[in-house]
Parts: sequence; structure tokens; C-alpha cells
Amino acid sequence: MELLTETYKRDISCVLSCYDRLIISGTLPEISYSQGMTSYMYQNGIRIFDYPKFAEPFKESIRSNAERIAKENEVEIEFIRKSGIRKESIISDKIKKRGDHPGIVHIISAMEGCNTYKPWHDKTTGKTFLKPSTSKCLHYYFYFIDEQVGLGYVRVPTWSPFRLQVYVNGHNLLASELKQAGVKFSMIDNAFDSLEDAGKAQDLSDKISIEKLHRKLDEFAWQFCPVYKDFNLRYHWSVMQAEYATDIVFKKQESLQAIYGELVATAIHTVKPENIATFLGQKLDPRYKGEVGNNYNVRIEGSRIKHSMGSVSIKMYDKFHKILRIETTSNDISFFKHFREVVHRDGTTSHKMASLKKNIYSLSFLADNLKASNKRYLEFISAFDNKEVGRKRLEKITSSKSDNNRNYKGFNFFNVNDLVILTAIARGEFNINGFRNKNMQKLLGFNGSKVSRLIKRLRVHGLIKKAANSYKYYLTKIGKKTIIMAQKIKELVMVPAYCY
Repeated sequence: MELLTETYKRDISCVLSCYDRLIISGTLPEISYSQGMTSYMYQNGIRIFDYPKFAEPFKESIRSNAERIAKENEVEIEFIRKSGIRKESIISDKIKKRGDHPGIVHIISAMEGCNTYKPWHDKTTGKTFLKPSTSKCLHYYFYFIDEQVGLGYVRVPTWSPFRLQVYVNGHNLLASELKQAGVKFSMIDNAFDSLEDAGKAQDLSDKISIEKLHRKLDEFAWQFCPVYKDFNLRYHWSVMQAEYATDIVFKKQESLQAIYGELVATAIHTVKPENIATFLGQKLDPRYKGEVGNNYNVRIEGSRIKHSMGSVSIKMYDKFHKILRIETTSNDISFFKHFREVVHRDGTTSHKMASLKKNIYSLSFLADNLKASNKRYLEFISAFDNKEVGRKRLEKITSSKSDNNRNYKGFNFFNVNDLVILTAIARGEFNINGFRNKNMQKLLGFNGSKVSRLIKRLRVHGLIKKAANSYKYYLTKIGKKTIIMAQKIKELVMVPAYCY
């Protein structure tokens, strides 16, 4: 299949895939749950009902540390009382005034919800322990520009168990690597507008060092939340949210805008739940209870279409009307799998496909999954991008064909029966696992002989192919393209025409 990037290569300056938004959580595993903190207090001879008294000095220590950092960097701590205020806007204004040199940009404080513990005595068992609870406490947001990770922040709660939240951007991480490698580039916000060597940039993106990022996260903990050292523990870093973007950078805005409207309009009408599952490397199980759907909106930066499946989504938008960005976002990286060692309850191990672990060292494996999702989406939209090629293929499929002196009529995309057939073989799960005669019998209500004749008709017209040494069939590349084009004609031309 010729990808959109190849079709319009004369209009494209570069293509790059890399992490975008990364939100990382830091926890002290031994005290991050109520039983763990209970054990810690017993081991250190601290009464359970003295927990508030025990935690208070840590709060004051974090507050003193924030005031010291503010004074040393000549910034004021800004307390935000109202909800709904965009911290990003405040930081943007600060950067415009101070410039983008490394250092502390600003410190924001706010009263926000946090997980905590409360003392409890069980009269039945006679045991005293800590129970999990929620409350509000003062949080500090330390915004910085770092030479390695660029603009980011660390969110520090003033109350135990001191769960940290760190935001960094993968484009800024890559920018640092490009500078060290001597590769010239320019950026607009969190996107590369130009790259001297796109191949080198992609290679550096694929090899971003998680070890270096880990060391930087430890530095942030040391700098902004030093109280953890009093527990003689180390932070464990896990991925809360990860975005991975594939940016197709056009030389001119008008080149992208000439095709973008049609891409979005077609995606709105042709992307079905089973397609979304396929993009994300999944099979849509009938028992799946999560939400699957599409969403379209228009923003100042451009319009966006988003396809969601539970905690994961894939979206396409025109960033600054010049960059076509395809981006997969995961709020739970265990949604994806990779081949790894699995430790069983009995202590034995085996190697098999298993869900990604949430620690930061899964970022390398996660990148492979997210990049593949973006590529599958790019392949999908490439199939319905070229109008003229689509018309020719459509004519080829709708014409009658002969095989072994037997005629097989073409497919009429406005015939209800033919459309049902084509929709059936285009189901997302068949794209991954293929389909058999019995699958079609169940979906279409035909007997085996009728399905066999139908399969022959589909093969003669080149829409499907048989897998070697099996009874499975798959859509061919031409099959995928023509069916998408047929759906487009039906839903964008015929259906609207009957609405008036």
C-alpha cells in the first residue's frame, strides 16, 4: 500500500515519530499503602493515633524547601484559589517575560485532593492500624526548564505518602539529544517544524535512554521532595500517561489543508469500533464492556478527530494547520502486551505475551506498540486519500469477471445484499485473525455452499486471499481500499442526498 507520506512526499519536509506528553508517578512502595505505613510506624515505635503529629514536620519541611527554592531563584510562590485556572497559561506568560533559559520558571501552590491515611481501632479484633482515606492538602507545582528534559513540572504534595507527579515532553527530550548530536532543527511549541536529518532524528528517538531519564527523575525527587530521605527509601517511577506522536510535517499549510478536510470527513464516517480495536492491536471481543467511539471537535490550533477504546485513544489533527499529527494516548499502559518473562504464583517462570508493566522501563516496549498503532492508522487513512485511484479500483470491482468460463458479477455498493457482505468481511477482528466459511455463515445466515460461492466471487475480484495451508481468508490491500471507498461513497454521498 502506498502511504500518504509517499503519495505527497514532494509536499512533505519530514516525518518523525516520538513520545510527546509523559506523566510519570513517583511512589515510595513501602509506605504507599496503608498496611505498609502501619508496619513502618510499628517498626519505628510510633503510635498509630500519633500519625497526624508524625506527618506534620514533613509538611513543614516541604514548605520550607519550596520557599528556599523560590528565594534562590528569585520567584514568588503563586497560590491559586480558584479551580479552572489554566496553569499552562500562567507558565507561558512567565516564559515570555524570563526567556527559555534553564532554571526554575515558576512555583504554583494549590489545595488539591490527595490520598492519605487515618488512624483506626477495630474493637472486634482489638487491632489498631491506618486505613486509606482521601483529603485535601497543599500541593506545590515546580515548573522548570531543564537542559535534558526541557520544560516540565514536578507536583509535590505536602502530606504523606508523598506521591509525586512529573510531567515531561518527549519532543523536548529528543531536542536535547539532537543538540548533542549536532543535528539542526526548529520547533513550534511541542513539534519539530524542520529537521536537518530526519533519519538521524528518528534513530535518536528510538534510542532515548530510560536510564538517563530515571536519573533525572531521582534528581527531581531529591531537589523538590527531600523528606523522602528521612524514610531511607527510594522512589519507584511508573507511567501514568503516555502520548506517542507521528508528525507528518508539510512544507506549506495549504498543502496539508488541501487534503485534511477530506481525511477527517471520511474518518468520521468510516472508522467503526472494530477498526479502532485493530488500530490499537486488539480484537473487539463481544464481551468487551468498555466505551468505544469517535469524537470530533474544532480547536484554535485546528480540528481533531479522536477514536477511543477504554483507557486508550488515537487521534488525528492538523497542528498549526501545517503538521498532520497522528497520536496514540494511553492512560493505562497495561492495555498493551509484549513478549516477556512472567513469574507465576508458584514461583515458576515462563516467557509469553503479557501486559506491559507500568514502570518506566516499559517505555521502550510501549513505544513499539504506540508507533505500530499510529502506522496502522496511517495505512487506513492512506487507503481513502487518493480519489482518482479509488475511482479506478471501484470500477474494477463493480465490473463482471470471468474465471474458468464462468462469469462472476461485480459488486454493487448500493445494493443492500452486497453492502452487507462487504461490511461483514471488513470487520476488524477478521483483519487480525482472518475469517472462515463458518464465520460468514454465522454473520450472513447463508448455508455453507452459498458462502463457498461468495468466497469464490470475492477471490475472483481480488478482494480476498486465502492464507497458505489453511481455510482462512484475509482482505487484500485492494480489498481494504475499495471497501473503504465504497463506505465513503455511501455515507458521504448517497446518505446525505436522501436527507433533503
